[in-house]
Amino acid sequence: MVFSSIFFIFSFLPVTIVAYYLAPKRMRNGILLLASLFFYAWGEPVYLFLMLYSILFNYIMGIDIARKRKRNKRAGVSLFFGVLINLLILGFFKYYGFLVENIELLAGVDIPKLELSLPIGLSFYTFQSLSYLVDVYWGKTQYQKNILSFGLYISMFPQLVAGPIVQYADIDAQLKRRESSMDKFGRGVRYFIWGLGKKVLLANNLGMVYETVAALPSLSVLSAWVGAMAYTFQIYYDFSGYSDMAIGLGQMFGFELKENFRHPYCARSITEFWRRWHISLGAWFREYVYIPLGGNRVSVLRHIFNLLLVWALTGFWHGASWNFVVWGLYYGVLLIIEKYILHRITERIPVLGTVYTMLLVIVGWVFFFSPNLGEAVTYLRAMFGIGVTSITDEAGMYYLLTSLVLFWLSWIFAVPTASRISEEHLEQSDGWAPLLILIHGGIFFMAVAYLIHDTYNPFLYFRF
Repeated sequence: MVFSSIFFIFSFLPVTIVAYYLAPKRMRNGILLLASLFFYAWGEPVYLFLMLYSILFNYIMGIDIARKRKRNKRAGVSLFFGVLINLLILGFFKYYGFLVENIELLAGVDIPKLELSLPIGLSFYTFQSLSYLVDVYWGKTQYQKNILSFGLYISMFPQLVAGPIVQYADIDAQLKRRESSMDKFGRGVRYFIWGLGKKVLLANNLGMVYETVAALPSLSVLSAWVGAMAYTFQIYYDFSGYSDMAIGLGQMFGFELKENFRHPYCARSITEFWRRWHISLGAWFREYVYIPLGGNRVSVLRHIFNLLLVWALTGFWHGASWNFVVWGLYYGVLLIIEKYILHRITERIPVLGTVYTMLLVIVGWVFFFSPNLGEAVTYLRAMFGIGVTSITDEAGMYYLLTSLVLFWLSWIFAVPTASRISEEHLEQSDGWAPLLILIHGGIFFMAVAYLIHDTYNPFLYFRF
């Protein structure tokens, strides 16, 4: 089940909201937990058992770690075991096929292998489980005694399948007690509608442009850039739109989830870009991998090693393919160059920093959307005019001209101006201005009309 579906918007969500607010406060976590398990089972009922196992296993391990830590009795061993089991489950479902294929390639043998589908949201809720176990071990938070509350933390449907990745310490108090109000609920509705519009009206249409260009038998320089730019905006509006919907849904039920995107395409450096893009994932790797490795408080060589390792893992987290590893290392190398060479130039000439950042990000997305490294290299060659027969072609001109308004709108809403005007208007009107109601109502109506009449409604991060 996806947020941008008629069934979710007009059936699942209203029923859940009514059941939640009619129930006594002490029962609301249980209502949300049942709704979340139903939400997850809707698409993949068999993997519901994996979800339930993850909840029970990590609940027990959290108790075990906390008790052993209190008694100074090998809490580290329990932490290691808990982390190992979580990573083995993630590795089996996500990386088993990749591992077997590479062994076959290196050894020249044929190994019988299982055809496994990736459980939706596995990467996200595994990382949440790991953060919980580590936080309990570090004493950053108390272990959760109530299994229903812990189950809700792992499975809460607003952020279950695509984040943002919620660290347990950030939501512990909200699981016990949270305030609901009409103002917060209304703010959540606006967040959800804004995200729905980004996903359905922008990302879906950009996705059709990209897929049409990618399917062309040959690419000119122009058509290759049109396709790359379409994907660049598609993945932003697809993922940030889904994150906005998740934050809005959380607010409807009284939860405050942290923002996951902060206008990343306005960044003046690659470093700043990654402070604005998929913020929860960056925070997770910084908190649980980069800093424990020593961060930047080490020698230059060790710092370079830390960055490359973290970014290789970041790339591998996104998918079981070498092009994702290369994509991660690509950013690791860029961050190293920026840290030790380019930062002085970009600080003095901010416009130059914005231009080179955007250019490098577009190039990076080619590694991300390509099925393999070979096709990524072929696409990049076309973008830079290597081995192509023409700079422009009729297909490239057609898709550029017919997509100009779409690209223009994509850029307008990617910069802070529109959201800043909206926020200022909200502050002046206590959040219920007739103009804002009209605007959000219009976005909602157009998005629903699109969903009714068009079947193209993918979500890119479901495969990660």
